[in-house]
Amino acid sequence: MADMENTLEKYVRSIQDFPKKGVLFRDVTGILDSGEGFRLAMIEMERALSGVAVDKVAAPESRGFIFGAALADRLRCAFVPVRKPGKLPRETIHEDYELEYGSASLHMHCDAVSPGDRVVVVDDLLATGGTALATARLVERLGGKVVKMLFPIELEGFAARAGNLAGYEVASLVRYPGK
Repeated sequence: MADMENTLEKYVRSIQDFPKKGVLFRDVTGILDSGEGFRLAMIEMERALSGVAVDKVAAPESRGFIFGAALADRLRCAFVPVRKPGKLPRETIHEDYELEYGSASLHMHCDAVSPGDRVVVVDDLLATGGTALATARLVERLGGKVVKMLFPIELEGFAARAGNLAGYEVASLVRYPGK
């Protein structure tokens, strides 16, 4: 994956002092606003799942939808939207999780995942892993198995692999050492 990381990394913009002073923001939209960048990301995400049996792709809103739905299409499998409260029309289950300053909740339709479904969790960026963990817990509560978690960008300084996502197989396309 080393060649792809160098190629894909050129589409990730680094924005100093956003959203607040001292933060170096890694902007995934640079991948999205380039046909070549997005195509490269999707090729590499599909490659990261080579040999992994997948029934469904679950992704939280909003940018997770972009990568997750496109990946589900490439894999010819179902897409499971994971949303904020009040956004899904049918009966849902929910999972609360902690944010840096407070908490949030994610919802999934009760019939979105069946027992035994092999599910890939996809989001645009891995930092603390809280959103990915909440998504995985929803999948598991419905009887699904998370076979992999996949992210275009990872901020290694948050140590999500050893923390919130310990025990899950995690892959990312571009990894940055800081926060």
